[in-house]
Amino acid sequence: MTNQQNNKAIHITLWVAQGLLAVMFIMAGVMKTFQPIEALAESLPWVTSTPLSLVRFIGISELLGGLGLLVPAIFRFKPFLTVWAALGLALIMVFAAGFHVSRGEFSAIGMNVIIMAIALFIAWGRSEKAPIHAK
Repeated sequence: MTNQQNNKAIHITLWVAQGLLAVMFIMAGVMKTFQPIEALAESLPWVTSTPLSLVRFIGISELLGGLGLLVPAIFRFKPFLTVWAALGLALIMVFAAGFHVSRGEFSAIGMNVIIMAIALFIAWGRSEKAPIHAK
């Protein structure tokens, strides 16, 4: 595979990763930010033992992080923010893993690690391998 084809493949792979991760975080963020706590507790039982302000903060952080993966890159306006959003979401996954460890929910940590790896891949790819340049 030539270098140009390889670069195009990594660029496409990064866009797919950004899109999927963004959709996941935007959906989770909207749910944690706007859904009534009783309805949210049906799918996420931990919210009943967590302060509501923390649940909403997590939701807003996930929502903004998901938007940050796409909006700056799509509009090519300060695209370095996409890298920062990916790093921020990776950090959220570190905190989420610590939260699950503190509650003895070790089965959830695997998904946190996978999501963190995808976010770090996006940060690396958009900063080193296939950066998006501002207009």
